[in-house]
Formats: sequence, C-alpha cells, structure tokens
Amino acid sequence: RFREVLVIDPSGNTYYRWLFCITLPVMYNWTIIVARACFEELQSDYLQSWLFFDYFSDGVYLADMFVRTRTGYLEQGLLVKEELKLREKYKATVQFKLDVLSVVPTDLLFLKLGWNYPELRLNRLLRVSRMFEFFQRTETRTSYPNVFRISNLVMYIVIIIHWNACVYYSISKAVGFGADTWVYPDVRDPEFGRLARKYVYSLYWSTLTLTTIGETPPPVRDSEYFFVVVDFLIGVLIFATIVGNIGSMISNMNAARAEFQARIDAIKQYMRFRNVSQDLEKRVIKWFDYLWSNKKAVDEREVLKYLPDKLRAEIAINVHLDTLRKVRIFADCEAGLLVELVLKLQPQVYSPGDYICKKGDIGREMYIVKEGKLAVVADDGLTQFVVLSDGSYFGEISILNIPGSRAGNRRTANIRSIGYSDLFCLSKDDLVEALTEYPDAKAMLEEKGKQILLKDGLLDLTVANAGSHPKDLGEKVSRVEAAVDVLQTRFARMLAEYESMQQKLKRRLAKVEESLKPLVPAQLLPDLDGDPPEPSRG
Repeated sequence: RFREVLVIDPSGNTYYRWLFCITLPVMYNWTIIVARACFEELQSDYLQSWLFFDYFSDGVYLADMFVRTRTGYLEQGLLVKEELKLREKYKATVQFKLDVLSVVPTDLLFLKLGWNYPELRLNRLLRVSRMFEFFQRTETRTSYPNVFRISNLVMYIVIIIHWNACVYYSISKAVGFGADTWVYPDVRDPEFGRLARKYVYSLYWSTLTLTTIGETPPPVRDSEYFFVVVDFLIGVLIFATIVGNIGSMISNMNAARAEFQARIDAIKQYMRFRNVSQDLEKRVIKWFDYLWSNKKAVDEREVLKYLPDKLRAEIAINVHLDTLRKVRIFADCEAGLLVELVLKLQPQVYSPGDYICKKGDIGREMYIVKEGKLAVVADDGLTQFVVLSDGSYFGEISILNIPGSRAGNRRTANIRSIGYSDLFCLSKDDLVEALTEYPDAKAMLEEKGKQILLKDGLLDLTVANAGSHPKDLGEKVSRVEAAVDVLQTRFARMLAEYESMQQKLKRRLAKVEESLKPLVPAQLLPDLDGDPPEPSRG
C-alpha cells in the first residue's frame, strides 16, 4: 500500500507562489554570475554579499527539489498523493537530471582556484525552466496579458543586451584595453577605470549594436569583426522578434475593436446601398456607439461557446440568476428549471424611442429589465401610464398561452424605451423546451398565470375549466400524424423487401431453366414471364 503525503496542487495558489520564490534566485544567477565573471572588481569588492546570496539561492534550489517531490499530478483525473509515485514520477523526468546538475557543489573548486572564478557556478543556470513556468502561469492568471507579454519581452531583450555587454568587456580585456578604437578604452584613465563606467559603457555599446540604431567604432582585428557580425545577426533577430511580437500584441489588443468596427462598416455600407434615411442611419450609429462605450458589444454566446456546459451554466447563473428570480412566476420554481432558463436568456439593447412591443402583437417572448427605463404608453406613443425600471418584467403571460385568457397570446399594451434599455429576452420556444422535462413546474406556472389573469379580470373561467385546450388537441393530432408516418415507413420497407424477394426468386428460376434445357424439351419448360405451356394433345 502506498503512503499518502500532503501534496501541493500544481494548479493552486500555493504552487504559484512557490514558483515566484524559485524564480528570484534563478533570475539572480542569470544576471549576476556572468557580470561577476567579466567584471573582476564586482566580484572582489562585494565577495561576502555574493557568497551570502549564492548559498541562499542554493538552499532555495534544494528546497525546490523537495517541492517537486511533493507536487501532485493528475492520473485518471485524480490528484496523486502517494509518496513513492511522486518521487518516481519526478526522477523519470529530464528536469530531475538538470536539477541535480544545477546543485552540484562546483564551488569547492574555489578552494583550489581562488574566489575570482564565479563562472564555476554557471551550472546554476540549468534551473531556468522554473522561471519560464512562472511567466507562463502569470500570463494565464493576469487580467492584463498583453501588458505582461510586452514587459516579459523587454526583460528578455535587456538580459540579452546585458550578457552581450559582459562578453564585449571580456573580449576587450583579452585583446587589451585601449589597444585599438573598437575595444573598451584604457582603464588607466581615471574616468574609464571606474566600475560603473565600465559596465555602462559596455551596456551602451551592446545596446547600439544589437538594436542597430546607432554608430559604433568599427572593428579592427579579425576576432572583433567576427564578434560584431554575430552581434548584428542577433540584433536582426531581436528586431524581428520585437516587431513581430509587439505587432501581434497590438493586433490582439485591438481585435475586439476591429471586429466591432467591421460590423459597423458593413451596416453603414448596407444602409448607403439601400438609401436608408439619414435619421435612421444616425440612430443605428448611436446604438453601436452605446454598445461599445458601455461594453455591451460582446456576444456572450460566442465568447462562452468553447466552455463545457457545466461551466457555461455556472457563469450564466452567476450573472443572470438573481435577475430571473425577480419574475413572479419563476420565484418558486425548482433550481434545475431556473438553470435551464438562465442558459436561454438573450441580452438585447434598445435605443430611445424604440417599441419593445405594441398592443395586438403576437407574444413570442417575455422581457426582464436589467437596466434602463421603459414606459407603458397610449396608442399615440406619448401618454405614459406606467414607467418600468430595473428588475421589472412583462410579457410572461402571453408566452404561457393559458387557456381562457381573453387576450390570447397577443400583447395588451404598448411598451416603449425611454432611454437606452438593456433587457433580457426569453422566447416562448425556449420556455416550452425547458418545461418539457419539468411537467410539475409547467402546471405550477400555468396556475400562477391563471391567478394573475383572474386578478386582472382577463381570465374566462368557463373556458379555463372546460378541460382540453386547443393546444393539447393539436399535440394529440401531431402524435397521431407521427404514428401514421411510422406506419407508412414500415409499409414501404415491407413492400421493398417483397419486391426484392420476387426478383431473387425469378433469378433462381432462370438458372434452373438454363440447367434443365439440355435434358427437357423446350415445350415442357415453364415460361418465367407467363403461364406454363399447355401439354400437347397430339
């Protein structure tokens, strides 16, 4: 039996915070070791501080190896917690070998070679995968991924320029400071002998060379020419990377706006071709402006379509369930039905003066006011009877098609948007589809609807209590028609099988006739296309 231990969930916050902790020493080693190796004063003047940071980072490296043996992984969808399995999984990876190499105590060679060789610690750079993993998870978690990508790209470029500056200074030291116009100037000059000036000058030279934006002293020796050529090639790659990545990021940042603008342009072109009036054209453009400025231009269904049904339902419940519960007839419905209805709500935005519905129209949907103000108006469109605000609803009775309703399924009022109104729409077909799985809820909703109609004096009790509703009769007729269609299909299949068997029987009789021809006179053979021949009377 495997022993279970406390493990860290790789998708949890604890693991993410640890990645940040291990990233700090990795970045320290990647930036400082090469600088200390190239600039001798940097190593010798601050040796005690470097030793403290070196061995502190080594301790974090060792702790990271332990954390890896306690980091769970998924097996058949479950987080593995067995100690032996976790250890074996880690040991089987290439990263384990790199982690072991990164903590090999190469520092012991300091005792023989001296303390001026920090390049002995270059094996610590092998832990760089942890830094990349932290950046990848941060990009996924952050609310500003494009800003993070640009910052990350700039950091990589700065590190490359930093390394190149250190290499330039080392080559200058190997050739001889001030030996020609290309290398670093003579360090005996007090101004150029300072550590700060050495690094800043090298960084400046490296930046000009790799970004190809400035003039640098031409190389003199063959080795210098070779180094500059390599630098130029790296610079071209850096420039191409910068342009490509930043261009891609800008495109991603503006993707939503570009798509929205394309829709506006298409609408404008259509209205121009069809000679739509200028007043209507202005109303359409203002409606689009309202959508974009109030962040309502996103198609929720398009955005959420890649999520599984469960997650999509949870998001919809978070966003819309409280709104749906405000509707009287849905207040006491079971949770399953509300979830079904929440997934079917469609947001709609209306401009000032738009009619949501008019008296006498057939009601095919109900509306819930999420934001804005609507007015119940007279036929003249000006006289206001009632103002509906956030949380109000209307049209719920017409989509239930309750027997005995004097209005039938037609609207009984004119409702007009006063300003910009944000509504949720629930269609009759979506409600009927959801209620097919909840017959008790359907009966309860119809009963609530009857009570509302009775209170408003719009219910004919004689028809309501008569029993069968025309809709129920229609459903029965539909079932009968479906049964008839099934019978017709079966009869057609049986007829086709009969014809197929008849053809097979004819082919078999033809074969028998062919085989009997040499033995029996032709007069005695049956005629496959007619009756058998009569016997001779001679």
